[in-house]
Amino acid sequence: MTPGHLSTVQATVATEWKTMSDEQNTEKKIIIDEDWKSQVEAEKQKANEPQREGDAPGKPSQQADANDPPMPPASMQMLVSTLATEAMMSLGQIPHPMTGETVVQKSQAKYLIDTIEILKDKTVGNIPADETAAIGELLHTLRLAFVQIK
Repeated sequence: MTPGHLSTVQATVATEWKTMSDEQNTEKKIIIDEDWKSQVEAEKQKANEPQREGDAPGKPSQQADANDPPMPPASMQMLVSTLATEAMMSLGQIPHPMTGETVVQKSQAKYLIDTIEILKDKTVGNIPADETAAIGELLHTLRLAFVQIK
């Protein structure tokens, strides 16, 4: 670029800049949001409210995908069933769902059976009698499977 050309470009840019700033100055308005405190308070209240029903703990999410399937609601039956399934896998009674292999892990099986017994003992009187009886029968079945392992 030649020096003369540079000054022409600078003059053009300066003119455009002045025109843009003049346009902006005429369009500028001062907006005072008198209501900002109430908006902040409303946001705080919304943040402290329980989550939407679909996102609440124990409820399936509406945006579940293949890698994160929806879970059933949490319950005592589901907890005991989960622990019992893990115990059966540890006893080699059922194959692991991911590997398809059956592996005996006696210490893990004992731990899971003991955990179910602790739940049974701690919930006496707090769950229906039929659930307590079902947990007792489940413990009996798991213990029989445990003593049959070599």
